[in-house]
Amino acid sequence: MSFLRPEAKAELWRWREVLGGAAVILLGWWLVAGPGLLLAVPGYALIAAGVAFVWLGVQRVRFRKSGHGAGAVQVDEGQIAYFGPLTGGIVALREMERLSLVRGSYPAHWKLEQPGQNAVMIPVDAAGTEALFDAFAVLPGLKTERMLAELADDKTLSVVIWERQPMRPASVLLH
Repeated sequence: MSFLRPEAKAELWRWREVLGGAAVILLGWWLVAGPGLLLAVPGYALIAAGVAFVWLGVQRVRFRKSGHGAGAVQVDEGQIAYFGPLTGGIVALREMERLSLVRGSYPAHWKLEQPGQNAVMIPVDAAGTEALFDAFAVLPGLKTERMLAELADDKTLSVVIWERQPMRPASVLLH
């Protein structure tokens, strides 16, 4: 028998990084305010680390959805796999050329495009989508804040979140 209702436990789990960061900040503050100067330096380091955890945690909370949508996402060794009831597919992150948020249906879908294959459409609330936050973060030039703002917006238009920039040939100097 659990002390917490399942809804409360789920909400605490959703905010886990923020709560962990707050605990680290409190421990750092205790070290700074407590025993003496010797522990103040590690205390300040813990406070800085805690602030970073809280900041990252808030971004992750903004990205997470219920996880009760259709299908499941798996991220493994640079590949995103989606297993849905009607569709599915695999996209390699290093070969991905475009990431879009398609809002034409409910719920919105992530559209992952890779040359030579059909686009993979992933509902934003599919099981395992929280792993996409870290996967998308490695895309060169992705603006995380813009992605989170678009995800929170309730517009009906679709939007391109990230697109791979074409490689420019190196300049050759001819003398």
